Amino acid sequence: MSKGYRTGRLGEEIRKLVSDLILRELKDPRLSGIVSITAVDVTADYSHATLYISVLGDTSKQSADQETKQEVLNAFQSAKGLIRKEIGKNIKLRHVPELHFQIDTSQEYGRQIETIIAELGLGHKKEGEPDEEL
Repeated sequence: MSKGYRTGRLGEEIRKLVSDLILRELKDPRLSGIVSITAVDVTADYSHATLYISVLGDTSKQSADQETKQEVLNAFQSAKGLIRKEIGKNIKLRHVPELHFQIDTSQEYGRQIETIIAELGLGHKKEGEPDEEL
């Protein structure tokens, strides 16, 4: 069965709300770097929600180290009660979903694939370039 339209909307509302909380309410020093919520998956019965967290290093091209990622996860775990309370206040639900936090590794995976493609020399061809003939 495919993911329902309502679960997608609920996930997006939770993502927006938690992103706003990170900017305005959460004053944890462990969240001082570049931290964002990339996606939220909600189960079909709305009882659990998995928040995928992206943590970047000093530059946008650099990934954070494992220790920093673990500190960010710990910060979200300690703020779980506040986040659930705000979700309950701002979104009309009978039961607020149990929150689970997970590091999103899709950007790191994309960089790894980019590196492999660059090493193989299979980069993008620009328009107007002649095809190489072997």
